[in-house]
Amino acid sequence: MITGGICLSYYPKKKHMSRSFDENVAYLKKQLGIDISFDCLYLDLEYAGRRMAFFMIDGFVKDDILHYLMKLLSQLEPSDLDPDPLMKLLKTHIPYIEVGKSEDLNQGVDWVLSGPAILLAEGVDAIISIDARTYPVRGPEEPDVERVVRGARDGFVETIIFNTALTRRRVRDRSLRMEYMSIGRRSKTDVCVSYIEDIADPHIVKEIKEALKRIDTDGLPMGEKTVEEFVCGQHWNPYPLVRYTERPDTAAVHLLEGHVLVYVDGSPAVLITPTTFWHHLQHAEEYRQKPVVGAYLRLVRFLAVWVSIFLLPLWYLLAVNQGLLPAELGFIGPEKDAAIPLLIQFILIELGMDMLRMATIHTPSAVSTALGLVAAILIGSVAVEVGMFINEVILYIAIAAIGTFATPTYELSLANRIVRLVLLLITALLGVPGYVAGSALLIIFFTTFKSFHIPYLWPFIPFNYRALRDVIVRSPIPLKNRRPVVLHPKDPDR
Repeated sequence: MITGGICLSYYPKKKHMSRSFDENVAYLKKQLGIDISFDCLYLDLEYAGRRMAFFMIDGFVKDDILHYLMKLLSQLEPSDLDPDPLMKLLKTHIPYIEVGKSEDLNQGVDWVLSGPAILLAEGVDAIISIDARTYPVRGPEEPDVERVVRGARDGFVETIIFNTALTRRRVRDRSLRMEYMSIGRRSKTDVCVSYIEDIADPHIVKEIKEALKRIDTDGLPMGEKTVEEFVCGQHWNPYPLVRYTERPDTAAVHLLEGHVLVYVDGSPAVLITPTTFWHHLQHAEEYRQKPVVGAYLRLVRFLAVWVSIFLLPLWYLLAVNQGLLPAELGFIGPEKDAAIPLLIQFILIELGMDMLRMATIHTPSAVSTALGLVAAILIGSVAVEVGMFINEVILYIAIAAIGTFATPTYELSLANRIVRLVLLLITALLGVPGYVAGSALLIIFFTTFKSFHIPYLWPFIPFNYRALRDVIVRSPIPLKNRRPVVLHPKDPDR
């Protein structure tokens, strides 16, 4: 049985506090590894004539706040905590916003490991949590993969509370919900499900939350990617079923459309669910320009994506079947033969492009440009001069690569690259029937899977004229102020 992503067979049962202060302290010291882990801190104190104990993680707590609270506690007299010391501490003598209590020692352990400090006081039958935590975090910089010429320069970071705040800054709707969950038997990673209650379909919200609750794993080492693999499944499907974004404005737009967002602590990327194929082809830059310019940019991007998939197999088909070409297009084929067959040339260059991409990722930015120049100029030109490759192959590979880089979503570009290779092999094996059948099977493949019961090719299949028009042409904002009907929003035309 799994509740909230925690496996009950592993999660410790409740450990009620003992009447003995020493036993409670000893239990917490053992569970937290005090004197073993250098960053687990224990302070043995005495205030108002009572023994007290602070437990915290070094690096998670704000020193100035705890120092201030300890200074206030040191000024207490024994009579200041009578007659109800717990309520006196909570409501009077600990002047802090995020204060809680629990009688479960295991809950106290989880609090400390999550960041808050806990306070035990002799004669008090509850643990007091003081959520004065802080996490190491970088500044909210513009994401590298979602840059715009004009627009906001802030982006999500690795701290979940910062990310939810960046979203609320843009969506100040009273029905915006941020529901907390804890996932992972050992990691207990903070996860947040966000949606606008007055817009989002409650059935989609319920389905996503139940999918998250079914996650049973030790932890989320890869953050939001681990969540996607558990929630979406279809592990052998290369195409992304959710969209990632590191831009708060993009996240806000999808919330207003009726989507559900999933934040994972430790990751700067937010999951947008559910999504279709067309969601991965949209970019914020289209809405930072005038409608006509944005519509042009979108059409160019669509063309680049289709070119990245179909151009290489089509050119190979025409190059090896010159009879398919009219006389006016006779220049399409290669002017001279190379020592290596065309198909092997394509495969070698495709593999070389992937090697270059991985090498660039692993190379310091100061020398990554030089690496690209070496690969593009030296290797490419020398390979042509020695007769391994022909100029036309490099030209069309470069055009397909540009289309790949023009794809807004990195995950979609990688999936399209795999499909391009498969379509190229089928075309080389079967010729014209292979190219036609491969292209048709790709469309059929898209129609066979869904993202949370949303057809992947909607609104193309099933067909919806108004929605498809908004997908193909970037409509002016006043005309686009309507939500995708496939999400079943509560107010679709507002």
